[in-house]
Amino acid sequence: MASGNMKDIKRRIKSVQSTMQITKAMELVASSKMRRAKERTLAARPYFNTMYQTITRLAAETRDGDSVYTRSREVKNSLYIVIAGDRGLAGGYNANLFKLAAAEMGDKPAQVITVGKKAQEYYGKRQWGVVRDYPGVAEGLHLEDTHPIIDEMLALYRDGKVDEVFLCYTEFVSPLQQEPKCIQLLPASFAREQQEESTGAKVLTEYDPSPEAVFDAIIPEYMYGVLYGAVVESYCSEQSARRMAMEAASDNASEMIENLNLSYNRARQAAITQEITEIVAGSGEVGA
Repeated sequence: MASGNMKDIKRRIKSVQSTMQITKAMELVASSKMRRAKERTLAARPYFNTMYQTITRLAAETRDGDSVYTRSREVKNSLYIVIAGDRGLAGGYNANLFKLAAAEMGDKPAQVITVGKKAQEYYGKRQWGVVRDYPGVAEGLHLEDTHPIIDEMLALYRDGKVDEVFLCYTEFVSPLQQEPKCIQLLPASFAREQQEESTGAKVLTEYDPSPEAVFDAIIPEYMYGVLYGAVVESYCSEQSARRMAMEAASDNASEMIENLNLSYNRARQAAITQEITEIVAGSGEVGA
């Protein structure tokens, strides 16, 4: 009986060791990908900040204008761009994003553009209509790869098929923290803060043909940058979440192996004790 129990424990130990080897390898791969993704994320932020400052100045110049991208309208249909991962085994990374997006959508009539295989699978089984799927683009995404997504979104907005657009993604805060966020893209709203200096000359910018025309022309470029930044942030967050999940799985496997080794040693000790007892009992019967 003890011998059979020992064999079962031994098989279980080997199984857990094999699993731990996989989780360790996945942890190392995720760490490597996270470092590269973090470099992309940090490199993209200056571009976005410069573009935001430029478009904020333009918004201040066109405060009396009426752009199709800033004009408020009655909301009849909403569009959500949801950026999730392409793979699982990343803890609550995908689930937390979908939960936030569902809370934002509520009961509103909404459509979805999915980025990532997990978003494609999730919304393919839900009540929201899917406009387009873009799986497997995050890892090798370039700025020009965002053009088809943004161009389609802007066309839907200009044609009046959607009245507001939101972007749901996961912000990379640190290797230990990722925060799902949902921001409004359209109608666009920019901080129009006037920075008046008491001394020094103020630089005046002349826009040709007009500030309104330049604003409408630069909005797509701004949206490209926002989407690119959101995708690289989400990809970095996914790798960070997967690294933490695999690290926790490896720690749990190590603890489980320790407990199984303890159980194995106890079973082996019990088997030895039983054999000694049987030998002593047998020798007593022979002596009698």
